[in-house]
Amino acid sequence: MAEVLVFHHGHGLTTGIQEFAELLRQAGHTVHVPDLFEGQVFDSLEEGIGYAEKAGFGTIIARGTAAAERLPAELVYLGFSLGVLPAQKLAQTRPGAKGALLLEACVPVPEFGGAWPQDVPVQVHGMDADPFFAGEGDVDAARALVETAADAELFLYPGDRHLFTDSSLPSHDEHAATQAIHRVLGFLDRIK
Repeated sequence: MAEVLVFHHGHGLTTGIQEFAELLRQAGHTVHVPDLFEGQVFDSLEEGIGYAEKAGFGTIIARGTAAAERLPAELVYLGFSLGVLPAQKLAQTRPGAKGALLLEACVPVPEFGGAWPQDVPVQVHGMDADPFFAGEGDVDAARALVETAADAELFLYPGDRHLFTDSSLPSHDEHAATQAIHRVLGFLDRIK
């Protein structure tokens, strides 16, 4: 079973993120879910991103890195949207990473230096008409990652919802989220 470090999105540590983590636990995985917003949960994504901008995206990434440093190196990093920043950085730069699951965001690999580590499998999930994922270049970064990484998959779901995997938000899409969870669990089951 895998040990997974989950980073929440721009709304904060919502009940939907906690429920997603619990599904992974029920499948037998060890899951850690740090709060990068220090207890803040926002009703709107704009408020949450405003908080992250005020704190500084570097600070948010540093909080994620600090959470990882208290854990073994052999982790799978899972990030939702904003949480992809620390997840992807750690997967690319922290020795021992076992995998990366990037949901609803993907950063160009050069942002965190060099190439994607060839021994780190990765999955990217997003909606094909999501204004953030598809409209702001994340899908292009994901396609480039899939072309260069040894073990990489991109899953596109029909729709225009951002944060479709969070069951506590109005943007939740049950069908697409169920598919994503199934694929995430399959990915984790092959981690040794």
